[in-house]
Amino acid sequence: MAINLQKGQGVTLDNSMQLALVGLGWDTNRYDGGSDFDLDASAFLLGENGKLNRDEDFIFYNNLNSRNDAVVHTGDNLTGDGDGDDEVIFVDFSKIPSDVKKIAIVVTIHDAEARRQNFGQVSNAYIRIAKRSDEFDEVGEPVLKFDLEEEFSIETALVVAEIYQKDGEWKFNAVAAGYQGGLEAIIRSFGGNV
Repeated sequence: MAINLQKGQGVTLDNSMQLALVGLGWDTNRYDGGSDFDLDASAFLLGENGKLNRDEDFIFYNNLNSRNDAVVHTGDNLTGDGDGDDEVIFVDFSKIPSDVKKIAIVVTIHDAEARRQNFGQVSNAYIRIAKRSDEFDEVGEPVLKFDLEEEFSIETALVVAEIYQKDGEWKFNAVAAGYQGGLEAIIRSFGGNV
């Protein structure tokens, strides 16, 4: 049975979990702005200082695989339609490079400013972690879930959660920190080049 977390809560991940599925899902509220919503999940592999060690440690729809295939994005969902996970990221903890101490999981709204969209128009957003039995398992056994219940009225980017290493163990922290300025603001905050 999965653990349900609240903002700010953390949990140590099971040491036996080598392969993880990070599923992100959301719905959009009724919106008459004329443009579809395109939310994008991404992962930032960060060093001890909380910054990217190199630009290719930013995993998103245009860079689906990290070094060693430790983190793999399964592709961009342009509409978010349907039930279940809208975007999925796979993590293989045994392949995480030694200079990576934290993985920040982020969701942004594509072209939010031009489309006049923000997270106040998004509902039922969540992140879940599941333990994969092998590299072919695309569902996994549920481990934890974090429902983003907070209201974000002007934010266009969210750091949803962090998976970080401490004392030889991987831990999960439910963050839900909102940013204005979309993906560009997040990339800069993690020391990346825009």
